[in-house]
Amino acid sequence: MRASGLLLGLASLPGRYGVGKMGDDARKFVDFLAKSKQKYWQILPLSPTGYGDSPYQSFSTRAGNPYFIDFEELEKEGLLKSEDYKTTEFGDNEKYINYGMLYERVYPVLRKAYGRFSPDDDYERFIEKNGDWANDFALFMAEKNAHGGAPWYEWETELKMAEPDVLETEREKLSDEMGFYLFLQYEFFRQWSALKEYANKKGVEIIGDMPIYCAYDSVEAWLSPRLFEFDDEKKPINVAGCPPDGYAAEGQLWGNPLYNWADMEQNGYKWWIDRIAFATDIYDVLRIDHFRAFAGYYSVPGGDKNAVNGCWREGPGMKLFNSTNYWLGQKKIIAEDLGFITDDVKRLLGDTGYPGMKVLQFGFDPSGMSEYLPTNFETPRCVVYTSTHDSDTAAGWAEKLEGRELSFCLDYLGVKSKRDVPEALLRCAWSSTAEIAIAQPQDLLGLGNEARINVPATVGQNWRYRLSAEQLSDAVSQKLRNLTETYNRTGASRWKTPDAELGYVFR
Repeated sequence: MRASGLLLGLASLPGRYGVGKMGDDARKFVDFLAKSKQKYWQILPLSPTGYGDSPYQSFSTRAGNPYFIDFEELEKEGLLKSEDYKTTEFGDNEKYINYGMLYERVYPVLRKAYGRFSPDDDYERFIEKNGDWANDFALFMAEKNAHGGAPWYEWETELKMAEPDVLETEREKLSDEMGFYLFLQYEFFRQWSALKEYANKKGVEIIGDMPIYCAYDSVEAWLSPRLFEFDDEKKPINVAGCPPDGYAAEGQLWGNPLYNWADMEQNGYKWWIDRIAFATDIYDVLRIDHFRAFAGYYSVPGGDKNAVNGCWREGPGMKLFNSTNYWLGQKKIIAEDLGFITDDVKRLLGDTGYPGMKVLQFGFDPSGMSEYLPTNFETPRCVVYTSTHDSDTAAGWAEKLEGRELSFCLDYLGVKSKRDVPEALLRCAWSSTAEIAIAQPQDLLGLGNEARINVPATVGQNWRYRLSAEQLSDAVSQKLRNLTETYNRTGASRWKTPDAELGYVFR
């Protein structure tokens, strides 16, 4: 069956407290989706934001972002009073997130809630299910606080190297601060589970997002160095990036440590099996970012200032996914197969059976031969997008078109001017053969690049945009519903429900 949905990170939800949260405003967005006949809500990673406020550079692959914890829900639990947060300013512009202000003002409110918290059976059950990663994350964050926010690789040598006796002493010394961070994770996943349950009851499924790489300043890099290509001092031997191209003459240097795939294979890819099991339990569908790296990945020598001297290396391929399928069964996964796509990536996508991504903005090569053009979709087993968090909005993209590309785009879409492109792009996606069509609300609203979420390889002005409640009007909902009904996208997913759930987090 054909279906559709919207892409919106939690941070971009409307609300009064500086950033989107998992309370009433999130449920209202679910109501908007259900009323508009949408099957999917695709989100961005839920993890704490790290360098550049990016959810793709997080301190943990599993932890939830405390900014998303809803204050009003905490008040219902008796952990906050209204005066604890309602008189506090969390941002000076309702359209854009002020991360500096959030950092200074959210945590004091959450500490007040922690001061009134008494562990109960639900909390003990959460710790029993998640203590292996949650305790390590709590220690990591407590140590970061104790070190003024410095990354772990700048800590004193014994602690940086995570010597067991030192860690035991630190856990005792920082037990209360660790308790605070354990409380935050408990509250985060309690609220997330309730929100997901609400969405599912409304017929809406959550598409989550899993970054492929870990940040260097992460609990995984600190406490699990065997996962990565590190030297004896835990310095990266090689790091991730992209090769030079027409857009970046020196390539892109991401800096994430690369995985030690040989060691992971020896261990049966257990870390990946556990990671995918966790993610597919807290989401209904999982999008894996930078999927091409499982076939082949770009490796840059550690310490290089750019990506010029990098090289391509072979990834784990189907060995990894054969292991995950054996232990977990076939999961609902979308492969982000964008970028420099070679035959080995296409083979891997075919072997896994995962649907790939088609971003319409990439399709309007005047030759008419692009694989991203709906005319050339080889299979309906794909997810088509009008835009993504990493691209221009539809209107922003249209404004930049010129020459033969503009002429081809207008002819293909059957419109006369750039201002008509966003709505035509929606019709193009929804009318395509792709099983799932996804748009950002910004495209539905015809917003320009002032509403763009991220510009890759830049820092400072990203991940900030927020919708207003007024933008999610009944008229906009009716427009989306009409589009969805016209192109028969109101049905259920073709994905088969897995035979069993592993029961992470609370179950």
